[in-house]
Amino acid sequence: MWTRGPGRFLGWLAWRQKWRVALGALWSSLWMISLAVTPYLISQAVDRGIRPRQTGPLLFWAAAILVVGLANAALGILRHRTMTKIRLDGALRTADAVMAHGVALGAALPRGITAGEVVTIGIGDVWLVARALTVTGPGVGAVVAYAVVMTLLAGVSGMIALVVAGGVAVLALVLGPLLQRLNRAGGEYREQQGRLAARLVDVLGGLRILNGLGGKDLHLRRYSHQSDAVRAEGYRMGGALSWISALGDGLPTIFVAAVTWLAARLAVRGDLTPGELVAVYGYVAILVVPTWMLIFSAGDVSRGVIAGRRVIAFLRLPVEAPGDGPAPPGPAVLRDPESGVVAEPGRLTMLASARPGDAIAIVDRLGRYTPSDATWGPYRIGDVAKPPVRARVLVAEHDADLFAGALRDVVAGCTGADDDAVRRAVRAAVATDIAGLDHHIERDGRNLSGGQRQRLRLARALAADPEMLLATDPTSAVDAHTEAAIAERLAAARAGRGTLLSTTSPVLLDRADVVHYLVDGRVAASGTHRELLDREPGYRDLVSRTFADAQDA
Repeated sequence: MWTRGPGRFLGWLAWRQKWRVALGALWSSLWMISLAVTPYLISQAVDRGIRPRQTGPLLFWAAAILVVGLANAALGILRHRTMTKIRLDGALRTADAVMAHGVALGAALPRGITAGEVVTIGIGDVWLVARALTVTGPGVGAVVAYAVVMTLLAGVSGMIALVVAGGVAVLALVLGPLLQRLNRAGGEYREQQGRLAARLVDVLGGLRILNGLGGKDLHLRRYSHQSDAVRAEGYRMGGALSWISALGDGLPTIFVAAVTWLAARLAVRGDLTPGELVAVYGYVAILVVPTWMLIFSAGDVSRGVIAGRRVIAFLRLPVEAPGDGPAPPGPAVLRDPESGVVAEPGRLTMLASARPGDAIAIVDRLGRYTPSDATWGPYRIGDVAKPPVRARVLVAEHDADLFAGALRDVVAGCTGADDDAVRRAVRAAVATDIAGLDHHIERDGRNLSGGQRQRLRLARALAADPEMLLATDPTSAVDAHTEAAIAERLAAARAGRGTLLSTTSPVLLDRADVVHYLVDGRVAASGTHRELLDREPGYRDLVSRTFADAQDA
């Protein structure tokens, strides 16, 4: 399976365009060979034409050099075009895989990964993975060029061939640890970059609220501190890259000088002809090109593997099992064995917890968004086919997305609710201050206040009129007066339907048929709001603290 690791993923990308990859390797190899053969042709022109002053052989070898030069230019164009297509194909296939998996995750996406991480994968990692495919062309061509040059050098002087082979080994020994350091630094840099992007997206998403609460400067300082850490890690990675670049350019130059000096000594002794001396210099100088390509291909692969790990981590996020089991024929009880929470049809049930995350986790399990042993009637909800679950059990999150459009379309959604039903839902959610049904709502409700957005989400959930409605903190962004009106109208709007809300608002809790008081994610006590106030000190403290906070606000 190609999602088992970054190496398999890169291999899958190459295999999906294997003929193009083979063609890229061919063009790159022929281009490198044409570079390596040119010094040989020059040496023949020197030894067979210039030194004996023979015009015929000189013109012949000069023509051969011209033909090889033209072929080199054509092969260079073909190589570049093919490798560009390979990289684009790899990038688009990766983007398609990420997009398809994101769509398959659906509403479970934000539960498994932050928006900032998704942005970083889509903008950066996709292209780093694609650049790693460069090794299939220039990387392969560089290896072929080394083999050809070493063969040609061995034909000139075995001693020089051994010196060059030793130089290549030294280069590998020097650059190997640097590439490992780059891999480690790049991995840490990528982790910090993802966290920083996540913080940025979160801050931008809540900028209006932060302005109102006065927390903008605090988050700015935190972002600045985290940004400094990312920059420092980037400098660390840049240090490794700079050494790789410097040594990749510098060491081959030293080899050129050393081998040229050795070849000149051999030429003075008469062991090399003038043409062979020129050829040796050309061979070693040409080796700079495949050396540079191997070094930077290795760097691209290193960064591509790091990016591939992040892509694979995303692609491994579990998708909801579609399920194929039957659904209860009518309204049925939702039960979460892990917490002990029970939500009955026709009753208004509420969860009260000092830790909002515990209540959210329960709602996710009952709504079939996370694997669990939660049941719906006699059936495990994870085994029930997803369409009836989504049609009859609705999870309304307090930060759910709002699409752009007229108010009636935003509230009605795909339910087909008519204008009268939309008006009833808007009134029940105390959202009549937003304006008429034709009022345009911008994406994510950017032209609304935080309280208006929350009430609009609640109106949309009420308009859907599900058999069982699960909602988290539906009144956290409204004032006490509006909250009291919502509590009264919500109970009336959901009469005869099952509803489960997570809240610590005493105004809402007082309207509940049953309240589950949660401690450490489990039901510690159940009863009406007033019963729990009488017999549960912890519940009383929780509700009193919430009431005091509301009074202070």
